[in-house]
Amino acid sequence: MQRWRGYDAAPGGWGRSVVTIGVFDGVHRGHQAIIGHAAARARELGVKSVVVTFDPHPAEVVRPGSHPAVLTEPARKAELIEALGVDVLCVVPFTPDFSRLSAEAFAHDVLVEHLHAALVVVGENFRFGHRAAGDVALLEQLGRTFGYAVEGAPLVAEAGTVFSSTYIRSCVAAGDVVAAASALGRPHRLEGVVVRGDRRGRELGFPTANLLGHRYAAVPADGIYAARLVRRGQREPLLAAVSIGTNPTFSGRERRVEAYVLDFDADLYGERLALDFVAHLRGQVRYDSIEPLVAQMTEDVERTRQALG
Repeated sequence: MQRWRGYDAAPGGWGRSVVTIGVFDGVHRGHQAIIGHAAARARELGVKSVVVTFDPHPAEVVRPGSHPAVLTEPARKAELIEALGVDVLCVVPFTPDFSRLSAEAFAHDVLVEHLHAALVVVGENFRFGHRAAGDVALLEQLGRTFGYAVEGAPLVAEAGTVFSSTYIRSCVAAGDVVAAASALGRPHRLEGVVVRGDRRGRELGFPTANLLGHRYAAVPADGIYAARLVRRGQREPLLAAVSIGTNPTFSGRERRVEAYVLDFDADLYGERLALDFVAHLRGQVRYDSIEPLVAQMTEDVERTRQALG
């Protein structure tokens, strides 16, 4: 998959293409349907498929300070999109100037002049242009003028719930990692670098990897989770009991993500890891002494084994 920074990175002599556009945070089942359809239609037409996405998140530019929690970091999002058979990922810098581009100018400058769109595939709730003034109907109208077709993809839903990035963020924030995984089509992943903590877990017999993630990362609600820990270059994930919270037994203030890796004894400091959350085991509890905490942690480890099979 080619990766372009900005639509003006399209090479000279670039032919026609099938284009789909969106933030695609999470690359969830709804996104997968849209992107997969665009890639399939491109193959049918014998042209290239292009996914146009944005960096940073448009919300942060349009309403500074409103950046939503991020379900997938840029590198992970690119991997997931590539796996859907896409030819080109075009990441457009979302600047204040770009945000003021009218819907008509967006269609002409981006879709026609640079990407030479023969077909544009979007979700039925797609909006574009300054103040999100453009919708699918306007995109189709402009297509008749500029010479591209439009196909709207229906939203993906299950049991009456439409899958969206907003819905998945709410699941993660509530600690419902099972519902999040159902909408994503895979477990919710949290990535970060292992940094040194208080080393209190080691003293208790449960040494943990303290994960420092992206500032906007979608971190599950405080509690204990069963997760699979993925290391770079390692095919088989490790099993981990993960604690998220402030360590109330020790009157902690800083919210942390700490993973106790089962059946593992090696130094992970400085490594970049990923945690795939499979199950929520319990909430955070404050204990009056160390003994009941250690007993509970022992039980958490066994429940993690059961949850992860």
